[in-house]
Amino acid sequence: MKNIKTKDLVMCSLFTALVAAGAFIRIPVLYMDYFTLQFLFVLLAGILLGSRLGMLSVTIYVLLGLFGFPIFAAGGGINYVLRPSFGYLIGFVFAAFVCGLVLEKSEKKTFKAYLISAFAGFMITYFIGLGYKYVMLNFFVCEPVSFLIVFASCFPLDIPGDILLCFISAVLGKKLVPIVRRNSYAVK
Repeated sequence: MKNIKTKDLVMCSLFTALVAAGAFIRIPVLYMDYFTLQFLFVLLAGILLGSRLGMLSVTIYVLLGLFGFPIFAAGGGINYVLRPSFGYLIGFVFAAFVCGLVLEKSEKKTFKAYLISAFAGFMITYFIGLGYKYVMLNFFVCEPVSFLIVFASCFPLDIPGDILLCFISAVLGKKLVPIVRRNSYAVK
């Protein structure tokens, strides 16, 4: 990555920290478990930093967790790759990239463009996350399960919660990108 400026590194570091903090910001849902704000910060990394810097910030987050820093929702360490949920972390890296790329390719930065960008990140995250979970459960954990069951495990909390976060990220992105752009951090 050429031409990374100090302010870009600061923004990448900020979003690495926000994604890590987001794993621990837990919103309880009545009669269910909770969901975190981690995905929101992944989307905002792509929206505000653009494809390459957004991806860089989330990649650094994942690498720090794999090196043993307890910044994943359930700890950290290289053994995390054996967890069926690790695919979502891989998905986050590509989601930040795709989210930023879709926005970079949008001619007009309308609310619709931000929302499409967020949903592109959503689709990538779940495509990779569900696929990884299916493979790990069936071939590593040796717990035969259909893909439909793996998909159904994301309801009623994860997918609806992340859809809500897509809308929130689009609203925040629409408001924050002009501010961040003035400081030359964001998507041009």
